[in-house]
Amino acid sequence: MITVIEQAVEARLVATAPKVESVPVTLCYDRADPFAVRMAFPAPATLEGIEVSWTFARELLEVGLERPAGYGDVRVRPYGAGRTVVEFHAPEGVAVVLMGSADLRHFLDRSCSVAPPGLEHLYLDVDHSLAELMRGSC
Repeated sequence: MITVIEQAVEARLVATAPKVESVPVTLCYDRADPFAVRMAFPAPATLEGIEVSWTFARELLEVGLERPAGYGDVRVRPYGAGRTVVEFHAPEGVAVVLMGSADLRHFLDRSCSVAPPGLEHLYLDVDHSLAELMRGSC
C-alpha cells in the first residue's frame, strides 16, 4: 500500500523585478504525518543556495484553492483562472509562488487516497511520537 505521495510541479517565483522565474517544486504527502504536506524548493531557487522545504497543513492547501486561507507563515489563495498563489513569510522576507491549481488539486486528490480527510487521526502513531518526546528524559 502506498503511504507517501510525491509530485513534481512547475512553479513561478514572483520577485519585485519584472522577471518571473520558473522552478520545479516537489510536493510531498506522507501518511506518517497525515495532517501535513511538504513543499520543497531546489537549491538554485533559494537565497541560501540549498534545498528548502516548508511543511504546512494539507487543509490550508485545500481551502486556499477556493478562497484566501492562512494567517501565519504560509498563506494560500486563488489567483485568476487556474492559478493559485502560495506565500511564504519568513524573517528574511516573503516568497510568492504561482502554481497551477489543477496540479495542486491532482496532488491533493492523490493524498486523499492515502489518508482521507477527516480520518487522518487513524494514521497517527501516538505511542511512537510520545516515546520520541520522552526519549532521554529519564
